[in-house]
Amino acid sequence: MTYPPLPEIDRIDRRTFEEEVRPAAQPVVLRGLGRDWPAVVAAHASAEEGVGYLKRFSHPQPVSAILGEPSIEGRFFYTPDLKSLNFVRGQTPLDPFLDRLLRDRDHAQPYAMAIQSVPLPQLLPGFADSNESGLLPPAVVPRMWLGNAIRVATHYDLMENIGVVVMGRRRFTLFPPDQIANLYMGPLELTPAGTPISLVDPDAPDLDRYPRFAEAAKVGRSATLEPGDAIYIPFHWWHAVVSLDPINAFVNYWWNPARTGMGNPYDALLHALVAIGSLPQDQRGVYRDVFEHLVFRMNGEPAAHLPDDVKGVLGTADATTAARMRATLLDSFSRG
Repeated sequence: MTYPPLPEIDRIDRRTFEEEVRPAAQPVVLRGLGRDWPAVVAAHASAEEGVGYLKRFSHPQPVSAILGEPSIEGRFFYTPDLKSLNFVRGQTPLDPFLDRLLRDRDHAQPYAMAIQSVPLPQLLPGFADSNESGLLPPAVVPRMWLGNAIRVATHYDLMENIGVVVMGRRRFTLFPPDQIANLYMGPLELTPAGTPISLVDPDAPDLDRYPRFAEAAKVGRSATLEPGDAIYIPFHWWHAVVSLDPINAFVNYWWNPARTGMGNPYDALLHALVAIGSLPQDQRGVYRDVFEHLVFRMNGEPAAHLPDDVKGVLGTADATTAARMRATLLDSFSRG
């Protein structure tokens, strides 16, 4: 299946990104953002030079990696019964991993291999000093993704995201957050990387099994990125990623502007699934109204009629209020 292209911007600067791109809250391809990175220049010269550049910063300590049998054809996913994953996790030093990518690049059906989301200062100390996006504060730690021709299922991140292709080509297919009902989530208790994934293959959807995906496909967008190109993915946008070449390297930056110390919304979701999802339908409807009023504030500020000094958690929560609510919840959980 093909999708319309994502919008593109060439040679973006930080001001344009902060004042125009982020406020729009729409994904966009940032063509050429990293075209002058030394790592990208080396990768354009040859795969050997690209790998050689990475090795300048490597070290012998092992890092986490995942491995899938050739039979999965690069698609990290579930086993057919959805009770386990179709790959294994392990540890490897970086240099042998890179050597294996070079050795397997002409293999028709190699093992699927990936090193995913390792902080660059940990994986390649010094790499980020000469290969930097220029769009984000230094406090946002870049991460590296390495592998061969693999496919990552449609998922979302609880962060905003900029990703820069260093080696190989990558195809991104994106869907808005409101398409959750049409993407057929897999089990929440078992996920490849923490957040839920879609069971639908966006490149070859089985519409007999997943008919509502046809609605998601209407608003899907896609883009293929070359080395040096980047993409901005706003908070919670669903995205599938296909690494199209035998050797791929990718750097991404995750950040979340939400206040820290307020608790994890995903934890609240999981608790709500148990505490509210099992209620009778009429009671779930009542809580929907309560959440819309108190949490999502569909009717304005719910405590506007109260003096500020008694609003408590109904007002603007601070770290003290959040800590008090967590203590209340922990006491409630301990009592069952």
